[in-house]
Amino acid sequence: MGLFDDYSQEENPENSPFQKIAPNTSSASGDAPLAERARPRTLDEFAGQIHVIGPGKALREQIESDRIGSMIFYGPAGTGKTTLARIIAGMTSRQFKQLNAVTARVQDVRDCVQEARRIRGLLGKGYMLFIDEIHRFNKAQQDSLLPAVERGELILIGATTENPYFSIVSPLLSRLTVYCFDKLDDEQVYARLKKVISESLLGLDAEISEEALALIVTGSSGDMRVALNILERSFDYIANGDSNKAGPLRARVEKEHVQEVAQMKFLRYDRNAEGHYDNISAFIKSMRGSDPDAALLYLARMIASGEDPLFIARRIVIAAAEDVGLADPMALVVANSAFESVHRIGYPEARIILAEAALYIACAPKSNSAYKAVDMALQYVREGADQSVPTHLRSTPRTNFKGAEGQHGTAEPYLYPHDYSDGFVEQAYSARHVNFYRPVDRGHEAKFRARIQRLWKNRDY
Repeated sequence: MGLFDDYSQEENPENSPFQKIAPNTSSASGDAPLAERARPRTLDEFAGQIHVIGPGKALREQIESDRIGSMIFYGPAGTGKTTLARIIAGMTSRQFKQLNAVTARVQDVRDCVQEARRIRGLLGKGYMLFIDEIHRFNKAQQDSLLPAVERGELILIGATTENPYFSIVSPLLSRLTVYCFDKLDDEQVYARLKKVISESLLGLDAEISEEALALIVTGSSGDMRVALNILERSFDYIANGDSNKAGPLRARVEKEHVQEVAQMKFLRYDRNAEGHYDNISAFIKSMRGSDPDAALLYLARMIASGEDPLFIARRIVIAAAEDVGLADPMALVVANSAFESVHRIGYPEARIILAEAALYIACAPKSNSAYKAVDMALQYVREGADQSVPTHLRSTPRTNFKGAEGQHGTAEPYLYPHDYSDGFVEQAYSARHVNFYRPVDRGHEAKFRARIQRLWKNRDY
């Protein structure tokens, strides 16, 4: 097969090579991988992503009314990005084509654009082009798509596992709607596997124990393709091994078969059970308690069990702000940088980034003053205390400008701090002072405390 993958043999006007996918059909042959044979063909069969494609959602209505704009599907592998694109292909009245982003050249993209312009001249509307792994396109390839997308000659659907705000050029991204796909939860993976088994798509008269099925679900980490591959290899294993030679008894996939074909040790760690929350709780408390070794232990358990690296990174960011805070302001910078890096890189290298950030948080001096101060301020506001802004701080009167006279001789002038030594002048900044912030005498925050104690001598810092 060449650069362009055709999904049907339906003939198009002028023998165009850009062909439409026939609705509700599968091109997968009997020897195709199970993940291909079991690919959903309708929106009702589609698993997960309710926030994107559920009943009443904008994208679903656009698909069903065949009024689709250019878009990009962004999310982890095995979450349905390519599947949804193929479902759209089966429902649209437009010509639909998939371009291989791995092998395509700039000239191939330009050929697509020229063909799209020709199709629009013949049929009165542009065709759809699906580009899987669009982040693999370089800037020149992406730029070559821009004019056709902008003029509506081409409806572009891209799929990517990398953050499009980093991997897609801004002019093109601004013309695409980004739909974020989440990892499938265990219930969604389990339900799909049960349906595949019930439809006899495995081609083997066998059954699987609930324990083995649960192990596949856990080991897939929300990736449907991984789950289907493990399921298929497990059934093939018992069909070709000694398990099927004992007599007329029906073959059965057990937990040990799944462990054998997956070649991994499934840890006792269910991401949706109590152990999940126990482990992340221990991880956070170990960082807070300044125990780097314990933090690494719980981090390793989560990584080995297939925990979403972004889930871990988010907890590190929260710990940086809540538990380290102003004792080391760089902690938040390190944690946020780790989050962005993990977002772009993923496993296996993400483990190093997560470890570095977790160790930084664990070893840094601790302060929860910012966490406590903002909650105290929120409580004060919610209780309805006086929140009026002093006249000299308001935005509209001329008194707010540097050196201005009091308006009509009644307002106090705003004192511009930079006109005074140390960049500070004492004046009222609120109708009634309340001491929310109570700095600790640790790390960098000790310097903050010393400075504001010197500036505000009548306050309790």
